[in-house]
Amino acid sequence: MSEAKVNPYLILAIGVISVSTSAILVKVASAPAGVIAFYRLFFTVLFMLPIFLIKYVHELRHITKKDWLFCMISGVFLAFHFILWFESLNYTSVASSTVLVTLQPLFAFVGTYIFFKEKFSWKAIISAVIAIAGCIIISWGDFMISGSALYGDMLALIACALVTGYLMFGQSVRQRVSLITYTFLVYANSAAVLFIYVITVQEPLYPYPASDWLYFVLLALVSTLLGHTLFNWSVKFLSTSTISMAILFEPVGAAVLAYYLLQESLVWTQVLGGFIVIGGLSIFLLDERSIRKKQLQSQLIKMNSSKR
Repeated sequence: MSEAKVNPYLILAIGVISVSTSAILVKVASAPAGVIAFYRLFFTVLFMLPIFLIKYVHELRHITKKDWLFCMISGVFLAFHFILWFESLNYTSVASSTVLVTLQPLFAFVGTYIFFKEKFSWKAIISAVIAIAGCIIISWGDFMISGSALYGDMLALIACALVTGYLMFGQSVRQRVSLITYTFLVYANSAAVLFIYVITVQEPLYPYPASDWLYFVLLALVSTLLGHTLFNWSVKFLSTSTISMAILFEPVGAAVLAYYLLQESLVWTQVLGGFIVIGGLSIFLLDERSIRKKQLQSQLIKMNSSKR
């Protein structure tokens, strides 16, 4: 991992708070899941286009074929993550959907161990289990092993696996490609995939009420540019597993917003689960930060020794 000039944990926190608005905006929009996902990324690409053309377009000449491929795969994963997650919100509650879609450590721990050879302390593993248990408690009252709720839960779980893959490919590419170039390519490719999907399944691109267009823009500006883009910035400095752990806070924010804005009930299990999530997350991040500090100190000692 590289070293950042700005505290990456602060940036990650802003990203998590921003992306917590996503489920609320999707829930209140009347458009189909594929259309919401398409316009979310379409507007994101439009907002990014001027700065990309002015300052970053020359970087395209230096991107390797491998990184091009990884950007394309990452875009496909992100597209279908949005489709499945947005669709899940039509069948289950905000709390259940966001809990399942943020259980990324289950996938990230295995993936980063296999592909990046990352090792984890027992404290990190235990803290992950605690946080995941908190997520399950948050939506305990919403889980129903039958009918449409179960279908929505399965969609959210698959979406969770896809977004973990998206972050893992990003962790590799972001070591070599700038934030704006990488995110622009991924979002543009994802928007193209979503456009093809919408046309294929014959979901109408218009007309929609003015409120929906406002939600599309807010999804682009807040949930994506201040959410996913900050995650993509963070993967250069933090592990995918660390980011996945931080995203576990999203169900807490989403449940609170759903309570105030959508009048979805917030029961004691969700409150208790929220505190457990925060506790497990805090243990993990403190342990991960301690490990990184020791690694930096070790590197400095080796550098000083080599200079002698």
